[in-house]
Amino acid sequence: MQRVVRFEELDEFDLETDICVVGFGGAGASSAWEARMAGSEVTVLEQSSAGGGSTMMSACEMYLGGEGGTALQQELGFADSTENFTNYLKACFGDNLDEERVAMYTQGGPEHFAWCEALGVAYKRGYFPGRDVVAMTGDSLQFTGNERSWPFTEVAEPVPRGHLPADADHRGGQVFMSTLLQRVEELGTDIRVDARARQLVQDKHGRVRGVIAKIDNKPFAIRTRQAVILTAGGFVMNEQMTRQHLPRYYPIDNPHGNPGDRGDGILMGVAAGGHAINMGEAFICIAHYPPPELTFGIFVNSQGQRFINEDIYLARLGHYASEQQDKKVYMLIDNEHFARPAYQEHIEITAVGETIEEIETDAGFPPGALQATVQYYNEHAACGEDPLFHKAKDWLKPIASPPYALVSYSLDHLKPAIFTLGGLDVKPTGEVLTPDREVIPGLFAAGRTVAGIPRTAKGYASGMSVGDATFFGRRAGRQAAALDRS
Repeated sequence: MQRVVRFEELDEFDLETDICVVGFGGAGASSAWEARMAGSEVTVLEQSSAGGGSTMMSACEMYLGGEGGTALQQELGFADSTENFTNYLKACFGDNLDEERVAMYTQGGPEHFAWCEALGVAYKRGYFPGRDVVAMTGDSLQFTGNERSWPFTEVAEPVPRGHLPADADHRGGQVFMSTLLQRVEELGTDIRVDARARQLVQDKHGRVRGVIAKIDNKPFAIRTRQAVILTAGGFVMNEQMTRQHLPRYYPIDNPHGNPGDRGDGILMGVAAGGHAINMGEAFICIAHYPPPELTFGIFVNSQGQRFINEDIYLARLGHYASEQQDKKVYMLIDNEHFARPAYQEHIEITAVGETIEEIETDAGFPPGALQATVQYYNEHAACGEDPLFHKAKDWLKPIASPPYALVSYSLDHLKPAIFTLGGLDVKPTGEVLTPDREVIPGLFAAGRTVAGIPRTAKGYASGMSVGDATFFGRRAGRQAAALDRS
């Protein structure tokens, strides 16, 4: 399908507005809010019957810090310098990092949290110190990534940065988005639901001048005086795109997102001259905790060898698990700490035995491999050491209480939740860039439609997508509203 229509070929439009926002999730609603606050007339197109997007489906543990810390961090006794936060993000993503974007994010975190509270979202002044994907205690601050794990502890002081709406548990996205959507509506925004954007309108000079949508099963042409902002999510629900860009995960049995994550924004942006980057990266969720005591176990591959420190965040485990032979990984745990993981219904017990040799034989590992792995691990764990992977001392204990269990976390039957991390290349202020990194006039993007701060699962933390989408969605709306009207 042709994703661009020439402006000069259109005789009339059904609607004229300053800014058209395509998608009404976290990024789109944040964009619309800022643009309206700046005085622009805004029309939002949402292909579903209501706004919310994937942000509403999340726990909304917004990942924020820097500049001494947010009000929540500071009031709970945690200081978080911009340098410390920056060092952590650099350790997370290495060379695959937009330094200008990171600088803006680490400097603007406290203001962004203040904005969230000003919207009317409540955050409890309570810190959850435990090891859980989402704090179920009602507290609003927790660790949500690899902050307390090696190698990140070598370069940055561990600071909790997950900001969760008060008493929300896993419903944080509903709490946050319900408030934000209401605020955007109160500003007099023109919100069109059941409206799927299909094509961009672009003039002969390359400026984007509007959108062609499908509303009531009919084409609907919108002319924009300032800009179009693409916030239509990622592409995990698009089978053709996932097969092309994520072949190592295809087929994706558990795509994590909303039905609208079909890559529409990315495809329209590319058709207008934009550049899609980082398209081969995805978040892979292998939730090996809670309960936290499972961290005392060790992960091994099909060769019976460890490959990661077990106190890492679930996405980092997913990344490295996907790199093992045949994507097969297992947890070895003893009777003292055996438990079923709370979020993985599909785990299978591969072997149970009174000795490690028995486990090794039943699992079909190379003779002696698992025994050597466990012997080495136990010798050093007894001394509070992990020379190979530097698991934190709190989680080091010999595996020595039979019977033992080998539990499969292999990707083929675990079917982990996956969402995409690739998208359009944009400036931190949202302008979509060509392959030569030139700005496409009148076209902006934010959220999972772009390649944002989180660009690989191995450094991902819960709340990075929501933080990135809302933070840079606001900046896209603000920048678009500053353009001249024509």
